[in-house]
Amino acid sequence: MGDLLDKMRIAVLDGEEADAAALAKDALEKGVSLSDVMNEGFLKGIHEAGQLYADGEYYLPDLVCSAEAMKAALAVLDNELKKPSAGIEPKGKVVVATVQGDVHDIGKTIVGSMLVANGYDVLDLGVDVPNDEIIRAVSELKPQVIGLSALLSTTMDEQKNIIETLSEEGLKDSVKIMVGGAPVTQGWADKIGADGYSDDAIGAVGLTGRLLAGREV
Repeated sequence: MGDLLDKMRIAVLDGEEADAAALAKDALEKGVSLSDVMNEGFLKGIHEAGQLYADGEYYLPDLVCSAEAMKAALAVLDNELKKPSAGIEPKGKVVVATVQGDVHDIGKTIVGSMLVANGYDVLDLGVDVPNDEIIRAVSELKPQVIGLSALLSTTMDEQKNIIETLSEEGLKDSVKIMVGGAPVTQGWADKIGADGYSDDAIGAVGLTGRLLAGREV
């Protein structure tokens, strides 16, 4: 079984979507523990890819490929992972969106993929998402964290507007808000009352964990 789990790690590390999906299917057919499949197989690969990216040995396209391979495996495993018998609870529920007026997708998609790969239940609302749709998602879906992306300096204000509306609706204290995007800074996050800021996907995963744990960001 160790060889199978190592192949899972390598498939994600190398960004091989077809191999990752096939290995996930093989594991289900063989009745391999889903905990082992995730913790000793696929998650090891995505964590290693994240570390290589942080070390400067992987570039953004490499990280994207690893995230896509992880998603391919999770698509196969999804139904089984949701069963109570799997014994695997999502780390938390996260909603991500690119704010209204902004159609940039790549950064937000990578963050969402990396969060899924690291065990979070993620709903990606897409790009150019109206503010009221984001507010409704917070109200109805009750995520623990929302991630708001703005890739244009002209759309940054929508992050502030969303936070202000959440406050007006009495929802701000129910959710942690993280912001990101090329023009966004820690200073901007502090100014608008966001709970955290990250300038890349790996940082966003770590930030999400700290926010959920109530630790300093």
